[in-house]
Amino acid sequence: MWRRTLGLTGCSIGGAALVWLVLPGRGLGWLGAVAGALAWQAWDQRRWRAVLQWLREPSAATMPELGGAWGELLARVRRSLKAANRKARKAQARLQEFLAAIQASPNGVVLLSKQGTIEWCNLMAGEHLGFDAKRDLGQRIRNLVRDPAFIHYLNQRDFSQPVEIDGRHARPGHPQRIAVQIFPYAKGRRLLLTRDVTSIELAEAMRRDFVANVSHEIRSPLTVINGFIETLQTLEVDEAQRRHFLDLMAQQARRMQALVDDLLTLSRLEGSPAPDASHWVEVPELVDEVAAQARALAQVLHGGRQTLTVHEGPPLQVAGAHAELASALGNLVSNAVRYTPADGHIELGWNLLTDGGLEFYVRDDGPGIAPEHLPRLTERFYRVDRSRSRDTGGTGLGLAIVKHVAQRHGGQLLIDSKPGQGSTFRLRLPPARVAAATSATPAA
Repeated sequence: MWRRTLGLTGCSIGGAALVWLVLPGRGLGWLGAVAGALAWQAWDQRRWRAVLQWLREPSAATMPELGGAWGELLARVRRSLKAANRKARKAQARLQEFLAAIQASPNGVVLLSKQGTIEWCNLMAGEHLGFDAKRDLGQRIRNLVRDPAFIHYLNQRDFSQPVEIDGRHARPGHPQRIAVQIFPYAKGRRLLLTRDVTSIELAEAMRRDFVANVSHEIRSPLTVINGFIETLQTLEVDEAQRRHFLDLMAQQARRMQALVDDLLTLSRLEGSPAPDASHWVEVPELVDEVAAQARALAQVLHGGRQTLTVHEGPPLQVAGAHAELASALGNLVSNAVRYTPADGHIELGWNLLTDGGLEFYVRDDGPGIAPEHLPRLTERFYRVDRSRSRDTGGTGLGLAIVKHVAQRHGGQLLIDSKPGQGSTFRLRLPPARVAAATSATPAA
């Protein structure tokens, strides 16, 4: 301010002095002072307009070069603008990082205005609810998501609990359930979150089915045992009947024991770490052990009429848990024995695959399995023929155990079957777990 005052005073004095020199003695110095002041004001106004024009569109290239107070003002404003721009860039970068994090979220996020229009949403929300995350900005959410349950949820305005609706990819046989919940914030705006709960619901359904199946499998033999106990307690029976009843009770008890053993096996497989490669199992010995058990079972079930042939492959060793491998292979062979007719034939063997892996196979000439049943055979308690499975003494958990053992050893279970043409079950293990029996066992 003092600089502008000094400039105005200087111009007034200069103007007065100039008039006094040009027109001496006429008393017109005041006129020169006024003219000098006006000239300074015009010059200063011109500088002010230049400053004002630059402030409207500030940039380093168009900044006027001014001295004095206006130059200092421009320098200060420019420094302030640079600092503000730096802060704005940092804030924008942080905002982009925040939005990128929301975009990467497995949950959907939608910001709704007070009128219910979409202000912003991530791609997952559009994937869950079936709209375009960019094209549909500004659209009302109720016009895009027309599920009756969601519309009712919006209308009732009670957002304390989420609502579940079908996802855009839901179709018969392949459900997709999306949980949606709204959280009000900031003067009428609302935050809408979506989450895919399909796997949770499927797991819950599997848990319910598992409990129901276990309860049913245990209740059936218990009913039989309780019935015979009540009969023995209330009726007089001869020795032959008593022995017959006791034999049936023992049979049902063994059935429950087999079920409990399989459940414990599954629990142990799911809760323990995968077998390491420090223990090596001789394949020929493992197959001979399983074959001996299968022949004993065939003798009990079919009176020795069923035949079992072992096809030996190359002498190999496999790294893994002997008990688990014996259980998996034993379940495959015992299933073949149970479901193949008494005069049928079963083949058991192993091969070395071209990639160095090992394949155990069990082949039978039984009734075969329809194609619609094959994808579900490894589900717990899934039975193609429930009555026949119970007659043969199966628990419905054998193939589930085989699948878990294969996965724990890095392998897979393959099933080929056609009705009337028998079945072939292949248990494949990766090359890393296979070695020749004649060579030194590799280190883990």
